Amino acid sequence: MAKVIALRDKVPDSEKITINLGYVDLGRIDLLVQEGFYSNRSDFIRTAIRSQLNTHADTVTKTIERHTMELGLRDYSRQDLEDLRTAGEVLHVKVVGLARISPDVTPELALQTIGSITVLGVLQASAEVRKALSDRIL
Repeated sequence: MAKVIALRDKVPDSEKITINLGYVDLGRIDLLVQEGFYSNRSDFIRTAIRSQLNTHADTVTKTIERHTMELGLRDYSRQDLEDLRTAGEVLHVKVVGLARISPDVTPELALQTIGSITVLGVLQASAEVRKALSDRIL
């Protein structure tokens, strides 16, 4: 009997979104793609979004500082949470970007150490941890 070895799941580095555009706007995007300004529609949309984010960079920075949020990728390992439990501390997660709770974190450990979760972006956690913390995810 062959032994099956599970490979680690690849964590996506982006999130898929869906938008609705009018026909005229879509045609204008297609024209720019056809003329070689962008490689495809997604390239145009990503570029437009980055441009708008750059336009509002100061506002985003000030808001993050005001809300004491972390920007970017924040990992919470089992060891991080065990250390918090040992110290008798409670974590309030505030992230703009991606917050990841390690797959080996149990729902019990999460409940003992995480007081609240606010993520503007994506929260990655096991289904069990998400369910246990559902009333703490804002």
